[in-house]
Amino acid sequence: MLYEEKIIETIPVGPLGLIPLKSCKELGDKVNDYLISWRKERESEHKSTIAFSGYQRDTYLIGASTPRFGTGEAKGTLHESVRGDDLYFMVDVCNYSHTYSLCGMTNHMSPDDHFQDLKRVIAASAGKARRINVIMPFLYESRQHKRSSRESLDCALALKELVSMGVENIITFDAHDPRVQNAIPLQGFETVQPIYQFIKHLLKNEKELNIDSEHMMVISPDEGGMGRAVYFANVLGLDMGMFYKRRDYTQIINGRNPIVAHEFLGSSVEGKDVIIVDDMISSGESMLDVAKELKRRKARKVFVCATFGLFTNGLAKFDEYYENGFIDRILTTNLVYQTPDLLSRPYYIDVDMSKYIALIIDNLNHDASLSDLLNPTTRINRVLERYRAGER
Repeated sequence: MLYEEKIIETIPVGPLGLIPLKSCKELGDKVNDYLISWRKERESEHKSTIAFSGYQRDTYLIGASTPRFGTGEAKGTLHESVRGDDLYFMVDVCNYSHTYSLCGMTNHMSPDDHFQDLKRVIAASAGKARRINVIMPFLYESRQHKRSSRESLDCALALKELVSMGVENIITFDAHDPRVQNAIPLQGFETVQPIYQFIKHLLKNEKELNIDSEHMMVISPDEGGMGRAVYFANVLGLDMGMFYKRRDYTQIINGRNPIVAHEFLGSSVEGKDVIIVDDMISSGESMLDVAKELKRRKARKVFVCATFGLFTNGLAKFDEYYENGFIDRILTTNLVYQTPDLLSRPYYIDVDMSKYIALIIDNLNHDASLSDLLNPTTRINRVLERYRAGER
């Protein structure tokens, strides 16, 4: 069934308003296009009633800006009324491409800047909205999610701050540790896995794959990503393996204990296609070491799937590994900023998440269950059946 044919069973919480901050403008425009299309095509006898006022619009985007003063201070501004609206704020805290003037100097926006701008625009709604929801694909400070010594708990503090401002639902993707939601146990918090999108885009770009345990394997690059890899392997019916990092705990370099070696646990990968699954590629050193080790063990093809492609040390090392045959494809989503250089790479596959976000927003606006969306098993099995039947 096409999504626009979905039967409307509940009235909307309020007129839908979409507010992507400038860090998320391109993704927000795509989400808006899907929502316009679905709601224009969807048929219901109730659409003409007052409960559905504002249901069909030419755009669901609400103008917002965060102008800055010469000192770098800023304010949040909404360009139209949001009274009674069901608002969805979208922000990419990793988008470093935006700059602002700070006392005459050009300053790139950091995650802290983006998070402050999000709070400013929420504050600009001044309590007039019916409901406030935040879609933050890369959860702010999610890597600082637990305390191991005398240190801050930044992610938990950020979540509590948003809730104190009236945010009811927070949607994120592949949170570094989902248990951080314990900081706000009474609010809506969803961490979404983009596994279906990874599989769909991989099969679309690779035509000669055998999806079975004899020809393919799922690999976790470290012990922290085991749950993600187990789920991926179970859905596809594959075996899995894991690398663990042997570190030198006698010294600290760049804030962490250096990795001495990657040790492998699992069956032989010889002759198999392997999918390395992780939540993010930061510098990429660990991922590249794992890929090289898998090729040394005679893996046929190596595909790297990571929700967030940050590439903080640039792409030179990835280019080198591709040219040397250590990696075959890298798949990351458009949930965070992608440089034109990255999009131009022959080994890179862009996994578009805009339709999935639009589905989530449309369901939430109707107060409908997200269970079917968050459990993609049925859709994955359907795309695998088509692939095996030769329907490319």
